[in-house]
Amino acid sequence: MRILLVEDDELLGSGLKAGLAQHGFAVDWVRDGVAAERELLTGVYAAAVLDLGLPRQDGMEALKAARAHKIDTPVLVLTARDGVPDRILGLDSGADDYLIKPVDLHELAARLRALVRRAHGQADNRLKAGLVMLDPQGHQVWMDGQPVVLSSREYALLHVFMLNAGRVLSRQQLEQHLYQWGTEVASNTVEVHIHNLRRKLHPAVVETVRGVGYVLRNGDAA
Repeated sequence: MRILLVEDDELLGSGLKAGLAQHGFAVDWVRDGVAAERELLTGVYAAAVLDLGLPRQDGMEALKAARAHKIDTPVLVLTARDGVPDRILGLDSGADDYLIKPVDLHELAARLRALVRRAHGQADNRLKAGLVMLDPQGHQVWMDGQPVVLSSREYALLHVFMLNAGRVLSRQQLEQHLYQWGTEVASNTVEVHIHNLRRKLHPAVVETVRGVGYVLRNGDAA
C-alpha cells in the first residue's frame, strides 16, 4: 500500500523509507510542510507519517489544511515534541495517532496497518472477503483455507482489493494505490496482475466492470 512520509531529516527519512519498504509499503517521501500539504490534498495515500518541525511550514498546519479540505487520509504524527499538550494539540488537529521519536520500525509499521484497517472499517487483523483471507502482518494469503503464494505486487494488489471489497476501482486508482513516484508502469501491468490473481485464487475472485474498472465482491468467489 502507498503511504506518504514527511520528514526533513535526511538520515532518518532514508532509514524510514527503506524500512517501511521492507514491510511492504510503497513510500513517497517529502521534506517540507508545503510539499506535505500538497501531497496530503491529493487524497491518494492509504496513510501518512508526518513530522511536525518542518521547513517552510509546520506539519501541524499541513494537517489542519488537509482536514479542512475533508481529506480523511489516516495521519500518524511522528515527532520529537513529547509534551502532553503537543500530543493533545496534534490529535485535536486531526491526527489519528501520535508517536515520539525515536521509534521502533516494527511498531510504526504495525500502527500504520492498524490505521489503514480501521479507516476501511475492518476490525479484524486478518481481512476476509468470501473465501479469500489475507494477513497484512504475515503477508500471507489463503483461498478456501489453503495457502496461496503470491508475488509482492500480486499481494499488494489483492490487499487493495480486500480493503475496498465491493467497491469498483479503476485502473488509475489501482495504480495510485500501488506505485510510488518514479515507478514506470506499463499500460497492461494491472491487468496482468489481476489475471494472475484469478489464476492463483479463482477465476471469479476479481470481477471486471466493463468500462469502469474492477471489483472484489464480498461474497464467495466460487
